[in-house]
Amino acid sequence: MKVLVAEDDPHILEGLCEILQAEGYTVVSATDGDEALALFDREQPDFICLDIMMPKASGYDVCKEIRQRDGEVPIVFISAKSEEIDKVIGLELGADDFIVKPFGVKEVVARIRAITRRCYAAQKSDPPPESFVIADLTVSPKELRARRGERTIELSIREIKILQLLARNEGKVLSRNEIFDHCWQERFFPSSRTLDQHIAKLRKRIEQDPKQPQIIKTVHGVGYRYDG
Repeated sequence: MKVLVAEDDPHILEGLCEILQAEGYTVVSATDGDEALALFDREQPDFICLDIMMPKASGYDVCKEIRQRDGEVPIVFISAKSEEIDKVIGLELGADDFIVKPFGVKEVVARIRAITRRCYAAQKSDPPPESFVIADLTVSPKELRARRGERTIELSIREIKILQLLARNEGKVLSRNEIFDHCWQERFFPSSRTLDQHIAKLRKRIEQDPKQPQIIKTVHGVGYRYDG
């Protein structure tokens, strides 16, 4: 899933891109309104994150222009403008959500995942895969969730890709490169440490005992395996 982020502050832009890439999204970025519109036309993103106060064209102007071209693509404002009237204007122009700066990582992730679920629900072509079972978990890609009994576990797009790859290759040792090729975007070359950190975080969510994992097992010097 592709996200367009338009933000003129380089530090905030970098932070948003890192958050989204860690979740498993492909990110294209713009630093002004005109560039955002050009990228929207060229890249056809699945949803958009817009700052309001940007050079050349404001986020409001960009939102209004995009809504004339596409009435469905989700748009989220992320802005330091926090007055109620700012939010009302944004929503009346067709935005789907409004996040106020400074924001927390968990808040952004939760809002983005909610939008992703709505995108998946409306997606008619190339929909995400149906639910699948791995160990005692039922994983629902459309919902970005897994369930164990009555417990619901929130997951990112990338975490679901990792679990799906392991489930499809039950009993097979998957090398780090195989996991990278399937679960990371083509132009991103993470390190082994990056993968190990992702696996450690995922284990904390899905394993009954993360210190003795039963779903994602480490094969030292090679990669990971799911035994069923």
